[in-house]
Amino acid sequence: MTGLSASAPDIAIDVRGLTKSFGGREVVHDLSMQVKRGTIYGFLGPNGSGKTTTIRMLCGLLTPDSGEGSCLGYDIRRDADKIKRQVGYMTQRFSLYQDLSVRENLEFVARLYGMRDARGAARDMIKRLGLNGREEQLAGELSGGWKQRLALGACTLPNPQLLLLDEPTAGVDPKARRDFWNEIHALAADGLTVLVSTHYMDEAERCHEIAYIAYGYLLAHGTVEEVIAKSALSTYTVTGDDLHKLQDQLTGQPGIDMVAPFGTSLHVSGRDRAALEATIAPFRESHGWHWQHSEPSLEDVFIELMTRSKDNFQ
Repeated sequence: MTGLSASAPDIAIDVRGLTKSFGGREVVHDLSMQVKRGTIYGFLGPNGSGKTTTIRMLCGLLTPDSGEGSCLGYDIRRDADKIKRQVGYMTQRFSLYQDLSVRENLEFVARLYGMRDARGAARDMIKRLGLNGREEQLAGELSGGWKQRLALGACTLPNPQLLLLDEPTAGVDPKARRDFWNEIHALAADGLTVLVSTHYMDEAERCHEIAYIAYGYLLAHGTVEEVIAKSALSTYTVTGDDLHKLQDQLTGQPGIDMVAPFGTSLHVSGRDRAALEATIAPFRESHGWHWQHSEPSLEDVFIELMTRSKDNFQ
């Protein structure tokens, strides 16, 4: 796998059995997955669960202790330098020069990558990102949303084939987040493959496929619909008075895997439907609460997975 793969041109990443430890502690365990080209692939899970380590191994930025695979047709062990030239990496922390203008930052990046027309490339990116009129504004004076947009422009300026986004919209307002994701989808439609870690459920639902990683283990992956279906959760939405009391009474009972408030309602879920129904039967007879069987949300699934994943770490 030292050259571009001719057998699976639609597969951007194909890895098997990736494992990584730091200081004797296993951070990623026997992970295998495929990512198609032009896909936005979301990684979710608790802090410290191995998401960033996984993403870095997938693209040759970090060498696994064991396992093998390819990224963009190159071997992740032998061809790491070739892969890195095709990767744009946007970290959570703004990493451009605060005391340079928008234009100067983009021209600097263009020159760094040896682009022939640095000024032209910067000018085109400013137009694409809607930064016209802000060219001479210092990067450090931009709002969080504009900084994010500038950072995205800088890491896509050299036309990478793979884009890594590590919690890219933390601390950004909802409109800026939506604008950002619209741009990501436009880039993916042009063939860019995107790996993104996020804690936001609405962002996860914008991904073509998602993976849930908890303490090194890949617990679920696929489209949002597939992950919800595979969870086999049976869910009820409960409304009425004193839902906090009901939550206390249900938590820890047989068949109850997840109880969580959602606005003015309570979501009650379990994987063993028979046990769930037996436990909630006495509570359903109460006239104080209204029970409605509903489809589990992605957030229901991840709360339940997070509850289960604590045991994996111990």
